[in-house]
Amino acid sequence: MASRIRAVDWSTTSLGPIEDWPIELQTTLALCLNTDLPTAIYWGDEMRLLYNDAWSPIAGEKHPWALGRPASTVWADIWDIIKPQLMAVVETGKGFRVADQMLPMLRGGRVQHTHWDYSFAPIFSAEGRVVGVFNQGTETTARLSAQRALRASEERLEYALGASETVGTWDWDIPNDSVVADARFAKIYGVERSVAASGAPIGAFFRLVHPDDLPALQSAIDEALKTGTIFSQEYRLVDADGSVRWVTAQGRVTLAPDGTPLRFPGVSFDITDRRVVEIALRESEERFRAITNSIDQMIWATQPDGHHDYYNQRWYDFTGVPQGSTDGEEWNGVFHPDDQDRAWSTWRRSLVTGEPYHIEYRLRHRSGNYRWVLGRAQPVRKEDGEISRWFGTCTDIQDIVDARDILSKSREQLAREVEERTAKLVDAQDQLRQAQKMEAVGQLTGGIAHDFNNMLAVILGSISLLEKRLARGEVDVGRYIEAAKDGATRAASLTHRLLAFSRRQPLQPEVIDPNRMIAGMSELLTRTLGEHVSVETVLAAGLWKVYADSSQLENAILNLAVNGRDAMPRGGNLTVETANSYLSDEYAQDNAVAAGQYVMIAVSDTGTGMTPEVMAKAFDPFFTTKEVGKGSGLGLSQIFGFVRQSSGHVKIYSEEGVGSSIKIYLPRHHGEVEAPVNIQGVVKQPGRGSVSETILVVEDDQRVRVFSTEALRELGYTVVEAASGEQALTLIRAGLKPTLLFTDVVMPGMTGRELADAAKVLMPELNILYTTGYTRNAVVHNGVLEGGTHLLQKPFSLDQLADKIRKVLDQ
Repeated sequence: MASRIRAVDWSTTSLGPIEDWPIELQTTLALCLNTDLPTAIYWGDEMRLLYNDAWSPIAGEKHPWALGRPASTVWADIWDIIKPQLMAVVETGKGFRVADQMLPMLRGGRVQHTHWDYSFAPIFSAEGRVVGVFNQGTETTARLSAQRALRASEERLEYALGASETVGTWDWDIPNDSVVADARFAKIYGVERSVAASGAPIGAFFRLVHPDDLPALQSAIDEALKTGTIFSQEYRLVDADGSVRWVTAQGRVTLAPDGTPLRFPGVSFDITDRRVVEIALRESEERFRAITNSIDQMIWATQPDGHHDYYNQRWYDFTGVPQGSTDGEEWNGVFHPDDQDRAWSTWRRSLVTGEPYHIEYRLRHRSGNYRWVLGRAQPVRKEDGEISRWFGTCTDIQDIVDARDILSKSREQLAREVEERTAKLVDAQDQLRQAQKMEAVGQLTGGIAHDFNNMLAVILGSISLLEKRLARGEVDVGRYIEAAKDGATRAASLTHRLLAFSRRQPLQPEVIDPNRMIAGMSELLTRTLGEHVSVETVLAAGLWKVYADSSQLENAILNLAVNGRDAMPRGGNLTVETANSYLSDEYAQDNAVAAGQYVMIAVSDTGTGMTPEVMAKAFDPFFTTKEVGKGSGLGLSQIFGFVRQSSGHVKIYSEEGVGSSIKIYLPRHHGEVEAPVNIQGVVKQPGRGSVSETILVVEDDQRVRVFSTEALRELGYTVVEAASGEQALTLIRAGLKPTLLFTDVVMPGMTGRELADAAKVLMPELNILYTTGYTRNAVVHNGVLEGGTHLLQKPFSLDQLADKIRKVLDQ
């Protein structure tokens, strides 16, 4: 240790260079290093630690790091205990000694309770000031532990002997053959208490020993006398009444230096109850083994921690492994390599959670092949719920797995056949739908061609007659003009119906109170249906509102009422009914509609009803059961298109000879009615314009553009025309300030919507009116006009143009 101290550069510490150390420190350190006793020095205000080789084990794993370091750093774990002791020595100049002081020291990464005898003595300077503390100490932990263990053992023995009346003690003086025993020992061996207390020959205590056990007992005693080894023997005693008791005797012979036996003390006690239990347990184990070895399953058992300590014979017969070779945790080695991790993980999870063990894995057969087995295990619990053992089985299920594989392959084959047949069926259904689609297209095309040809015949015929009459100078041509206008109007109406059927007509929805609408239509329905039809309205109280195009809804109700009237040629009853309704998820899924709250409007008649075949085609375009000229076949298809476009649903209920009921379901709107619906449709006179109002007409079709500009000039407006969106935007950028932009929607290049957006940037207050014959662009979203958007559908009349222009300008 001296060389280690000299090798340290002490100049960097508070002790300073070693050659400058005070004589008191040098003298005390020399004394410390030259003694064999474990001694140490705590020097200076920081209590820097110096010690000899004998003291280094006290520092333990902190040596040699502790050398020269402050005591508060070295003994941080016990500083709260030794600091007051050291400070008391420094402050008072008096020594301190303590025996068996408990110090909770950090050793090997954990706190251990240690015990010490140590002393602290002051080291004085020449001036009489305490400049250090001299320490000497010895650990007493082992001695105290041994003393406590001895005391505990003696106490347990004393308690055991005192608590049991069947445990007796003896002490045999061998040279004098005198056995001194207590009353309990005397009672066990049938010897008088006074005789046992005063001493009796060893033979006196053999009187009750079972004759069959006496030779072995005497042989064991002779062996103990020769060798001085521990004596332990179990044997039977036979009482006078013939009853048999089991006892055990345990002791140890004390030998003289020359090997002569001197004393033989020991204890003996009755173990009859234990032997009875052991015999019963042995018989139970024999029965258990007989049962487990007679069944086909492999049976095993483990300790609570999963340590395998039992397998039945079936396990060894199946695996072919030597007896005991799979005890402990070696069982996993006979599993298939691909199953070992999974089986081990499952077993560990059961051990942790206490849940039953259940798994299929492959186990190596004695043939070397792997066979599938089913492993199961259940825990056996004590009364307090703690697991005492695990019992498990392994069942060979290879035949079941093989059958399962065959069944799986059969299912796969069946699934493939079903898939192939399904594909063929789907293909056939696709072909059928395509054929039906082509049939519907053919019917639709034929119907359109037929109706348009009739309308064109009227228009062309009227124009031809008008041309001839004008050529002759005749002016009485009004009826031909009206006929041409009527034909054009009917053509426009057909176009609107087709748009409704295709669900592409632009709607102008608003919040509607259906009860208010139907109440307002009562007079119109009565007048339209005639005196032979009794009209009844059944309007539900508290009816919800809907958000739909009011004119389309009114037209749908009127159309259904007219159809109902036509189904009652001899008159009957027609009922218009409303109700709040909820479409369930199941109904919605079967009818391609969203589940939720709806307003139901039903129009029912007591007419002829419909056959299932007619009901299946009722919504097809141009399908009608009416006489030629009595209907277009577009009524129900138009209603169907409008309702579906409004996110609603239509359902037909009909029975031949009883009547029909057609129900319209429109989604509930959560809000208030914004304004009363105009049921009667007041006819307005064409609005006149002013030259101060400038209309910019943008239309790529020259004929339509010419008509629009001439019509607007006829109405009194100042008109500027443009053939494209780009041209119109150039005019505005050049300084044109139109009052209203009247633009087509679909045009080559810039669309009407793009033109309007760009123009609004330049003129935020500019009024916009769109016109189109068929639209799918950004002006209309899902068939509904954006808020504040104005649209005039083609074809339009002068009156319609005048009314719409005036309405937009005056808003």
